[in-house]
Amino acid sequence: MIVCLESYLRRRACLKKEMGNGLLLFLGNAEVGMNYADNTYRFRQDSTFLYFFGMDNPDLAAIIDVDENKEIVFGNELTIDDIVWTGTMPTLKERASAFGITDTRPMSELKAYLDKARSKGHPIHFLPPYRGDHRVWLWELLGVEPAAQASRASIPFVKAIVAQRNHKDLEEIALIEESVDLSTEMHLAAYRTVRPGIHESQVAAAVEEVACRHGNVLAFPTIATVQGQVLHNHGFIHHCQQGDIFLLDAGAETKSHYAGDLSSSMPVGDRFTERQKTIYEIHLQSFYAAVDTLKVGVPFLDAHIAAATKICEGMKALGLMKGDPAEAARIGAYALFFPCGLGHMMGLDVHDMENLGEQYVGYLEGEEKSKQFGFKSLRFARPLEPGFVFTVEPGIYFIPELMDKWEAEHQFTDFICYDKLQPWRDFTGLRNELNYAVMPDGQVRLLGTIKKPMSIEEVYAAKEG
Repeated sequence: MIVCLESYLRRRACLKKEMGNGLLLFLGNAEVGMNYADNTYRFRQDSTFLYFFGMDNPDLAAIIDVDENKEIVFGNELTIDDIVWTGTMPTLKERASAFGITDTRPMSELKAYLDKARSKGHPIHFLPPYRGDHRVWLWELLGVEPAAQASRASIPFVKAIVAQRNHKDLEEIALIEESVDLSTEMHLAAYRTVRPGIHESQVAAAVEEVACRHGNVLAFPTIATVQGQVLHNHGFIHHCQQGDIFLLDAGAETKSHYAGDLSSSMPVGDRFTERQKTIYEIHLQSFYAAVDTLKVGVPFLDAHIAAATKICEGMKALGLMKGDPAEAARIGAYALFFPCGLGHMMGLDVHDMENLGEQYVGYLEGEEKSKQFGFKSLRFARPLEPGFVFTVEPGIYFIPELMDKWEAEHQFTDFICYDKLQPWRDFTGLRNELNYAVMPDGQVRLLGTIKKPMSIEEVYAAKEG
């Protein structure tokens, strides 16, 4: 399934109407060498360029000239030297016409077009760059030095794009669900593969093979580890041993380029230990407490607080915390065990539009993002609206370095029983993650036609194959 032509026409028309005037500049991505020019990383087009123009090829740029009512793609035709390596490809005009663009021009004409628009006093809107080559390109095209580009990027342009891309239509939700289903297959492969004596890299290979076998790629670097308390652990350096918890965070990006993003936690052996079962159940309670809050108009911050409160309740029952769990969650004491955010928007980017600014994507205008540890990692806090697609991924982590730091600083001593933490320092961590969409009718729907294991019984059944 791919995005239909009418969707691209509608997206560009809506953007022109929202912006009103000026020239909108879109820079596509180029291939980037890993260690020399011809040995490149896998090409990935800029997501905003994909959203409005659909063309999945390197070395392109585009403009939407609102004042002149023009939509133009700039690029170069293949030479015989290119064709020797790539084979015959559609022309630039042929590729552009598939997405409703009839005006294509050589890349050499882009700067002249921009200079002419500037001479007429037309504002040129560009997005904050996230790649070094784009910073150089903007400097060459507009004379804006790299150090000034972030501050001179067009906030109205950013906000207009976020307003569209934040609200997925049914076509996009279906494309995301395809990626979620493939991501679930990847996780089921891990449940079947994890066992004592295997290496983390072998599990990662089994997971990633599923995406590759279907002709797709990864949405982000896989986390596959028995050290789940290290939140972004990409090393694959450990052997799995009886009694370990294995944490997998992996997702597929299908040919549509929409992402899936799931996490799973499972015993390396056949069963969790009693201590692991206890923490896993607390985690599930926090997960479903968050899910129970998901309604149109309810801030996602409320779901985060609901999950944090359940974690605090569970830690109090174990003697690791004290006081009022709701107050501990409200003031941030929960973050000793849950230092990350509950979830994030997702779409063409697994953390959707994070390059445009979390404050525009996940927060309402004028709403200030917290700088407090724990809360500052919440990328998404605004009230739910139809079209939002997002993750829910609470976790429980025992991080010895964080325990030592907070204890030395006497942080939250009214809530945390530091003298009881010693036996838990080697627990590591766990989380589960699912993806949700707010449908046009306002109903919140779990994405995925294939069920990812969540309960302990489902985890055991998945491991048995």
